[in-house]
Amino acid sequence: MNDPRAARTRARLRAALLEECARRTLDEVSVAAVVRRASVGRATFYVHYPDLEALALDACAEIVRDAVEALHAWRGTPDPEHPPPPLTAFFTEISEHRSLYRGLLREGGSGPLGDLLHRELRARSRAERELAGAPAPALVASAVAAAFAGLLADWLHGAIEATPPSMSAGVWRLLLSLHRTPVE
Repeated sequence: MNDPRAARTRARLRAALLEECARRTLDEVSVAAVVRRASVGRATFYVHYPDLEALALDACAEIVRDAVEALHAWRGTPDPEHPPPPLTAFFTEISEHRSLYRGLLREGGSGPLGDLLHRELRARSRAERELAGAPAPALVASAVAAAFAGLLADWLHGAIEATPPSMSAGVWRLLLSLHRTPVE
C-alpha cells in the first residue's frame, strides 16, 4: 500500500536534500536545513528516514539507475568508437548538475552516490557476465564498478578535464577494455 501523502513528503525531502547539496557537501548539510527547505517538521523527517545518509541514498537512486542503464544500453557487439547514446546523455545531464553530485560523490568514488552506484553497477555487470558465460564475472564486475564510480567522481571534481561526449567515449573504451582483458 503506497500512501500518496508519504510519497509526496519523501519527494519533498529528496528535492530539499538535492537543493542543499547543490550548495554544499552532504557533510555540511543538516537535518534542520533539509526540513526547513522541505517545509516539514523534524519529526516527519524521522518518520521517513533514520538519518541524512538514508535520505541521500534514496535521492541518489534515480541517477544510479540512469547510470547503470546507460552503461548497459547496447546490444550485439559493442563498438569501442561509439559509446551508447544514453551514456553520453548521462554525462551531459550530470554535468549540468555538477555541484549537486559533487556533494554526494566524493573524489575517488566514495560517498552515498558512489557507494550505491558501485553496488548496483557491480551487481548488474556480474549478472550480465554470468548470463553471457563470460569468465571471472565477480572480478570484472567489481573492476568495472570501481572504475566507473572513480572516473565519474574525479571528472565531477575536476581531476579529469573532458567534455561530456569525450568523457563518455573514454569511459566506454576503458570499460570495454576491462571486459575484454583475459583474467583467467
